[in-house]
Amino acid sequence: MVKVIDKIARERGGFLFICDFSPPRGSAPELLTSAKDLDADWISVAYNPGKSTRLNSTIAAHWIKTRLEKDVVFTLATRDMNKLALQSILLGADLLGLENVVIVKGDEFTERDLSRVRDVSDYSPTSLMESLRRLNEGIDFKELKLRTSTDFCIGATIDLARGIEQEARLSRRKVESGAQFFISQPTFDPGGPQAFIECYRSSYDEEFPCPIFHGVQVMTEDSLIFGHVPEWVTEDLKKGRSGVDIALQVLDEFSSAGLTSIYLIPPIMRGGRRDYEAAQAVLANFRD
Repeated sequence: MVKVIDKIARERGGFLFICDFSPPRGSAPELLTSAKDLDADWISVAYNPGKSTRLNSTIAAHWIKTRLEKDVVFTLATRDMNKLALQSILLGADLLGLENVVIVKGDEFTERDLSRVRDVSDYSPTSLMESLRRLNEGIDFKELKLRTSTDFCIGATIDLARGIEQEARLSRRKVESGAQFFISQPTFDPGGPQAFIECYRSSYDEEFPCPIFHGVQVMTEDSLIFGHVPEWVTEDLKKGRSGVDIALQVLDEFSSAGLTSIYLIPPIMRGGRRDYEAAQAVLANFRD
């Protein structure tokens, strides 16, 4: 398995893709085989997207890694487990040879959700990153020494919709807590990521210290919309333009802006189904 930061160091500016992947709502192996044809550098297994019962992200990532021979990233949310449970999961992931993990908070539960489940949030994302850094040093959350240390490459998230200055400050705290790479929520214009990088540079008098995989969302006319989608995208889709073609245009613009690490998000349909064929078409056409 390849650590994200190690491959980036070797590639030295070449295009790299992390492709988002939803674990299935079931445990049959064939439900995971759609990851086989995704020609991304890493398959990033999400954590219970839609707040629904799904195959555990750690177990799904290990299956994809061993059975499909794909490099993977797995996601963990702080929302659902206490410190003991999360650190035990992480020790298990280390045993299985999983090295790349992205820490998220997880979507907040609604009042209806809270009538069925409980929000734990023993950690914040930044405090879990700090805890992970300590696990890599062989120390658990009780400050007791483990018999072996873990070896994780720690990922974090950026959401520019919350405001560039706020995200610059939060990203700084995540870096200080141990984050080594970032994935960003999707945008359709490289101006946003460039403004974020410049804001960080001017605020802290240094370049952003970690690789960022900039989010690019593949759309179809029937896919769900998450976040802000420009009017020109929805209009082009209504006129019959392919979402793959739109994504390729966005990638070309990102490439011209020097943004060469990409977090590719396949279309999400009603019911949670993903159009991985569209994502693979983007990967294949762009690399050709």
